[in-house]
Amino acid sequence: MDPRCPQHACADIVIEHGTIRAIAPDASLGIVDAHVVIDGTGHLVMPGLINAHFHSPTNFLKGALDSLPLELFMLYEVPATPDAAVSARSAYVRTQIGAAEMLKLGVTSVQDDAFFLPAPSHAEIDAVMSAYRDIGMRATVALDQPNLPEIAKLPFLGDIVPAELRARLEAPAPMQMDDLLRQYRYLVDTWHQSGDGRLRAAVSCSAPQRVSVDYLRALDALSHAHDLPFYIHMLETRLQRVFGEVCLNGRSLIRYVDDLGLLSPRMNVIHAVWIDDDDISLLARARAQVIHNPISNLRLGSGVMPFRRLAQAGVPIALGSDEIIADDAVNLWSVMKTAALIHTIGDSDPDRWPVADEILQCMFEGGAAAMRQEHRIGRLAPGFQADLVMLDLDTLPFTPLNDIARQLVYADASRAVVMTMVAGHVVMQDGKLLTIDEPALRQEARAIMNAAAEQRDTLMRDAAEWLPHYRAMYQKSLAVDVRMNRWVGDANPASG
Repeated sequence: MDPRCPQHACADIVIEHGTIRAIAPDASLGIVDAHVVIDGTGHLVMPGLINAHFHSPTNFLKGALDSLPLELFMLYEVPATPDAAVSARSAYVRTQIGAAEMLKLGVTSVQDDAFFLPAPSHAEIDAVMSAYRDIGMRATVALDQPNLPEIAKLPFLGDIVPAELRARLEAPAPMQMDDLLRQYRYLVDTWHQSGDGRLRAAVSCSAPQRVSVDYLRALDALSHAHDLPFYIHMLETRLQRVFGEVCLNGRSLIRYVDDLGLLSPRMNVIHAVWIDDDDISLLARARAQVIHNPISNLRLGSGVMPFRRLAQAGVPIALGSDEIIADDAVNLWSVMKTAALIHTIGDSDPDRWPVADEILQCMFEGGAAAMRQEHRIGRLAPGFQADLVMLDLDTLPFTPLNDIARQLVYADASRAVVMTMVAGHVVMQDGKLLTIDEPALRQEARAIMNAAAEQRDTLMRDAAEWLPHYRAMYQKSLAVDVRMNRWVGDANPASG
């Protein structure tokens, strides 16, 4: 199955040096000198799934929290204290845990918007990148690091916290622009296009309200110089819409970035839930990518993204799982199903609901475009990278077989994945990872978390101290009229 070509009931796929050399229907190539032959009889071969948004640093935190609004959730996810630092080895194991789950489910590529606590270092960058290299995954990694103090990122908070805590909100970010750019130069010079081209760099500002204008411009220049994806969270939550109303003279964050002249096709606009028609027009004009994370949006109560309005405006859409703490898995099959279903509750017209082929297009074409690799991945076609998965059609998700596309999207096809290949190398076969010792990895992950129990408890207590003030900020934001609603059912923001 290739997203742009007819399906072949039977075909030979010839792979050479990690690239698809030829595809011939009905096994007509007559290959006799192949070094390795993989018999795919009774199976479906398709492109590997592309996870267009992920944060590997929370890979140890599945099941750690009940659902909370993002701004409260982040107190636990990204604790603002030097005590949150981890060793390079912990970062390596943590990254591989997420990569292992993805590869076993047929996810061959990931965009990792990795944050570093309290700040990035060469050792931790090396740990993350080498983890992806060693396990055999395709990964594009950015350094998600704000450079403004906490008080500048959120509305109302400075007026809410008691005086004795305000100084902590005003403290400078752990690393400033010049040092952050030096870390980026190290990432690009050391790791970009390494691992036979599997590993690449991206840039990230986290979100525009979290960085200075100078740093935002510098990141865009770096993105432009190397044609790197630019990860930027915008209008994920209602409170972020309120930030524009209160702190940007009524401008949305998307309008703010466009006024700086920075919206571009390189930008991965992550979430884009609380957007209006003006925002959609700006995104369409700039050909910026939107990364839809429907499970994370549900987990954090962020709301429902206006999928159909974006698609009709011509805005490219890709799919992401977001971080494990906000999904508790890295299952892109679940993401596809949720994306196909969630938008039915926001529109009474069934002709506007997403269909399976459209969701698959977001997964493959959208994901490849977001990674700036639309001519390399996301398809089974000559000249493309041999990133593919094989699914057993003699399994319950495909019995009986009525429609390939619909059953891929709706029937939990993760249960049928029997092989994952990245750049021509089989990295998972029959549920077993071939590049690492998975039982040893799991054992080490448990040991690391057990050893960090006291540190984790301290961080949780610190977050709990801030929680009432952040909750008060959230409640105050609900009284601000943002002239839209992205929640469903009986949601009434003003009710408190």
